[in-house]
Amino acid sequence: MIDIGLTKLALIGVVALVVIGPEKLPTVARMAGSLFGRAQRYINDVKSEVSREIELEELRKMQQDVQEAAGDFEQSISKSVADTKSSLEAAWDHDAAAISDGSAYAADHPKVEQLAVKAKSFRKKKLARNSAIPAWYKQQNGYRASVLSGAARVAKYRPAGQGKASGSFFS
Repeated sequence: MIDIGLTKLALIGVVALVVIGPEKLPTVARMAGSLFGRAQRYINDVKSEVSREIELEELRKMQQDVQEAAGDFEQSISKSVADTKSSLEAAWDHDAAAISDGSAYAADHPKVEQLAVKAKSFRKKKLARNSAIPAWYKQQNGYRASVLSGAARVAKYRPAGQGKASGSFFS
């Protein structure tokens, strides 16, 4: 702004005192101060209005960019959905044609009864592997209750007439 020092202000005050006079100087100074304050408020209002307009313009531009991006995204999604839908319809039509022929469907897809038997067998095997199964159930269905070492198996299944030899190993 204007570079006014203390000496320049004192010089302006002395000149104003001589020109205006001591009686009217306080009223002129009061009026000059109020006019200066009004000018400052007006300049600040103009600055704030300009900055608001600039921000508003930036927001409008940002809104336009976001709307364009949303439109592009919507178009890409609708295109991918349409492509997926067309491929599913083509696959559906192909499967329907194969079912009507009866040739490809019977070989590729097992029947419902076969799937039910397979699922029941799977559940039975899983139950036998993963749960606490009673010993009587394991014996009934042929599950091994415990594992024997080789020496224990020999001792358990040795014929009755062949007991342990008396005496030491080296004799």
